[in-house]
Amino acid sequence: MSRQLTWNIPLLRASLGRWQERDALLKDGVLALALTLLAFVPPLSRIGAQIGDLPERPANVLGVGLVLAQMVPLAVRRRWPAACLAVIAGAFAVHQALGFATTFASMGLYLALYSAGAHQVRFRHGLVVVAGAGYAVLAVVLNRLGSPNALPDYLAFSLALAAAWLVGSTVRTRRTEEAKRRRLAAEVATAAERARIARELHDVVTHHVTAMVVQADAAQFLLTSAPERAGEGLTAVSDTGRRALTELRYLLGVLEATGEAASADPAGVGRAPALGRVGDLVEQARRSGQPVEFGERGERRPRSVDVELAAYRVVQEALTNALKYAPGKPTRVLLRHGDEHIETVVTTEGPAAPPVARKPGPAGGRGLAGLRARVRMLDGQLEAGPRPGGGFEVRATIPSQPLQE
Repeated sequence: MSRQLTWNIPLLRASLGRWQERDALLKDGVLALALTLLAFVPPLSRIGAQIGDLPERPANVLGVGLVLAQMVPLAVRRRWPAACLAVIAGAFAVHQALGFATTFASMGLYLALYSAGAHQVRFRHGLVVVAGAGYAVLAVVLNRLGSPNALPDYLAFSLALAAAWLVGSTVRTRRTEEAKRRRLAAEVATAAERARIARELHDVVTHHVTAMVVQADAAQFLLTSAPERAGEGLTAVSDTGRRALTELRYLLGVLEATGEAASADPAGVGRAPALGRVGDLVEQARRSGQPVEFGERGERRPRSVDVELAAYRVVQEALTNALKYAPGKPTRVLLRHGDEHIETVVTTEGPAAPPVARKPGPAGGRGLAGLRARVRMLDGQLEAGPRPGGGFEVRATIPSQPLQE
């Protein structure tokens, strides 16, 4: 199912693009039809752009064709803006040179210029040069045909045309910048999600693999010293492997984002670990030979997934370090449920050298460094270091966040 969805993403994007293109054509077609009809409405028919001021010629079939040529191409103003501008500008120039009366259809020239500025992608500068040269030729032709307009008149009209282009160009610039901002935001979100998944993978793999190594070593020792108990060690390795697969299945469900994991396993497979499963971590550590005491104070209440998962990972990482650096030493896990925060304390007897000093994690995070960054993102604090009387302590305080329905 997930592979099919992944393979169909390009097809879905192409279908969405075709739908948007058809929608734009429909809207532009309606606009062109409405403006064309308005061009023949008597109160509006004499309103429009005029630059030639030549002796007026009576309307005829050619004049009607030129009116239509200045409006109908607006139906493709977004799909082919350069072609739309070329047809409308040419029709406008011929209309002015032949001396037909001013018509509302000439407003199509401004819309075509706006559309070219807003939607033309390639050869934008070349289009400006060609349009400017065409307007200069029109000015010369009108002057030769006896137009009373002087150079300032042509310059003023050209400024109005340039304003229409600049408005469209400004819209295009803003649209491009907005698309760039959305793309950058998506890239940042993707990078943050990748970092989060990397931290989750580190926590899951490191903890469970460490436990499996310790349990396998213990089972190997029992094979020679107490063969009748070796089966217990192998069972512990098997159980730990199953827990690792459970959490890895959850992470894969997050990556695939199909929702199958959550719906397929009501027992909890495919769901993020919560504080209610800290007891499983403690039992796993005990089966690995680590004497662990577990206690809770205060009333447990629903919290957001991020808070519960962060507290769970604190316990998981602290027990992993205890198994690696202080095997067989007494360890205490304490959860304090407060009204405004939850406190997690894991204390291990044994060597005072902190695990992070013996095996540092890179910035951005692995191990305790990654946990510290995770807790800080939730406005919490994590302290880890040697105890004055020996041993090592990890203490995390995380503000409570209400469970979101």
